[in-house]
Amino acid sequence: MIQKCVLEDDNTVQQIWALQHIAYRLEAELIGFKELPPLMDTVESIRRSGETFYAYVNEYEEIQGVISIEQEEHDTLTIARMMVHPTAFRQGIASQLIEHVFAQYPNVPLYIVSTGKLNQPAVALYEKYGFRPVETFEVAPGVKLTTFHRLNPALSQVREDSVD
Repeated sequence: MIQKCVLEDDNTVQQIWALQHIAYRLEAELIGFKELPPLMDTVESIRRSGETFYAYVNEYEEIQGVISIEQEEHDTLTIARMMVHPTAFRQGIASQLIEHVFAQYPNVPLYIVSTGKLNQPAVALYEKYGFRPVETFEVAPGVKLTTFHRLNPALSQVREDSVD
């Protein structure tokens, strides 16, 4: 089940922090960069992030996956964090989280996400959902991040129809 996280709840934020450290350590190994910003977070920095968090929670009330978003007015929504516990890989949790965000924010024209260029599982996931690379930049020697954009297909169709 996917639910919006209440960051005032200590147990919730502790679970997010623990999951983040497990998941982003794996990404750090994949892309060869140990200083990923999510690994520097504390419980308090997550709580104060200003992001909206959604969690996939199993039947034991354990958080197995998290997506967080930042919305700038109504024009843009950025997926700031995406993480799934390694024991829950390949169960469709990341897909469910992305689909949940699209369903919760159906009128956003542009969705943005960034990930390590070498993080092929994440790149494949985002491309599966229509995200296209728009920029790759080096954040440290030999470490590249790619930013992806996804135009909202429902709103793109409206724009195309109104041009005719």
